[in-house]
Amino acid sequence: MLNPNKTGLIVGAFFGIMHLVWSVFVATGIAQVLMDWIYGLHFLNNPFYISAFSAGTATLLVLVTFAVGYVFGSVFAMLWNAIKKES
Repeated sequence: MLNPNKTGLIVGAFFGIMHLVWSVFVATGIAQVLMDWIYGLHFLNNPFYISAFSAGTATLLVLVTFAVGYVFGSVFAMLWNAIKKES
């Protein structure tokens, strides 16, 4: 059995940390170079330009992605538990 709260916290933390790292990339100027490189690996031109860093936007990004990850993790755990009960 998966604990929906703990699973939600783990998935939420993972999503939040990934976006915190992205925010650090934007703040340090690495993001544009990374995006150009990733698109280049796929034989594409990068149509996107990274905006100026904003601490408020970065905070909101991390909080929203944590919340979305928490919901996904919790729902996954509840569905997993429901399926495991049936088998």
